[in-house]
Amino acid sequence: MKAFDIGELVLLAALWGASFLFMRLGAHEFGPVVLAAVRVGLASAMLIPLLASRGQLGQLREHWRGLLVVGALNSAIPFALFSFAALSITAGLSSIVNATTPLWTAIVAFVWLRQGLTPWRVLGLVIGFGGVAFLAWDKASFKPGADHSGFWAVLACAGATLCYGLAANATKRFLTGASPLAVATGSQFAAALLLGLPAGLLWPATLPSGTAWGAALALAALCTALAYILYFRLMSRVGPTNAVSVTFLIPLFAMLWGALFLGESITAQMVLGGGIVLVGIALALGLVGPKPR
Repeated sequence: MKAFDIGELVLLAALWGASFLFMRLGAHEFGPVVLAAVRVGLASAMLIPLLASRGQLGQLREHWRGLLVVGALNSAIPFALFSFAALSITAGLSSIVNATTPLWTAIVAFVWLRQGLTPWRVLGLVIGFGGVAFLAWDKASFKPGADHSGFWAVLACAGATLCYGLAANATKRFLTGASPLAVATGSQFAAALLLGLPAGLLWPATLPSGTAWGAALALAALCTALAYILYFRLMSRVGPTNAVSVTFLIPLFAMLWGALFLGESITAQMVLGGGIVLVGIALALGLVGPKPR
């Protein structure tokens, strides 16, 4: 990647790292599904006028099927799952599990797009998912009456990252001809349509506070509208595997923001588990290990 691409990748990591902070601030009052719906609804409202000003609204109609798929897999489902996880676990832990996105992307590319996996990349997948299992192990308890919320939260994060892996490959498969802005706008609008009815049924009886609304607005404007413009632009320039490597950096920012603004602790298990995940990702992406001849 060029220096400009790397700069955008770091900015994107800082924005998406902050999203875990904002979900922690908003999920308890809105609820996971409603927060996700508000996030994508506000983001699409911000992006549609920008897309119209560039004369690209026709791309939404042209690529609506692909946008619906990517909207579900890249926004509607994972945003709700991560918001659910924010009810129980820290921003830093959620972001570490999120770092497995490149692993899922590689698996989906192998199954769907027939991209090869070397033995070293397979080893990387095993190590990466082993790191997630290590993080989730102390969250699981089989004692009667035990609180399983942390365990289910980690599994929700893992399900969200699987969706991201599917979405990255679906974008490459179905939306190659669409502009990055059209993909960002159309996917958020599709997600808003998908979440509209569930959010209406689950809307909280008590009006969320100003802090929760501020978190939702920041999620929409910074972590979604701006971030997805950067993400899909990067994907179009450097490909899905390189674009999803942003997840290497997200945990660093998420743990930093969580420690600074929420007083969250950074445990030895998080650092060790995160390190295992990153080693697995590096092997799975071919960044370390023997190079094919």
